[in-house]
Amino acid sequence: MNIKDTKIILASASPRRLALLGQVGIDCEVIPSGCDEIIRESIPERIVKQLASDKAHDVAERLGSDYDGAIVIGADTVVAVDERILGKPHSYEEAFDMIKLIQGREHSVITGVNIICKGREVCFAETTGVSVYPMSDEEIEEYLACGESMDKAGAYGIQGFFAAYILGINGDYNNVVGLPVSRLIHEIKKM
Repeated sequence: MNIKDTKIILASASPRRLALLGQVGIDCEVIPSGCDEIIRESIPERIVKQLASDKAHDVAERLGSDYDGAIVIGADTVVAVDERILGKPHSYEEAFDMIKLIQGREHSVITGVNIICKGREVCFAETTGVSVYPMSDEEIEEYLACGESMDKAGAYGIQGFFAAYILGINGDYNNVVGLPVSRLIHEIKKM
């Protein structure tokens, strides 16, 4: 399948996902899913796959025949520590607690991707290990003061100020940003 000749619909309002697709030359239309994120699984890898599937199916069903063979991509990313999921923080205190939990150790960033095209479907999860340097409470407060943590799973963005605290990653960097674009492209080509 030639990706460049196919209409791509991203079932996500994430500017980071849109930017990652653009970075690799994929133009797409953004139609965010309106479905409620109701978790029906208990394991992080299964949760992100289920949520990505829900989003892709919601958009594909709303479009009906209007999507006419387009590729619909749903995605969901979580940060997990010891199987505990860290979503987007709802308060400064929650963000502080999340950073406190991940500092000085490794955690996982897991993105589920669901691709629907012409009655075919592929769903996968990509996991990247991220190690964070030890951080003092003052460093955590300084980071949170920059304001970038509230709309991100795990309360940080690897591509922003938090890069100063990343000891290393094991896996796909783009996955941590929000979309494993290289695997996505290869999965689409296999369809």
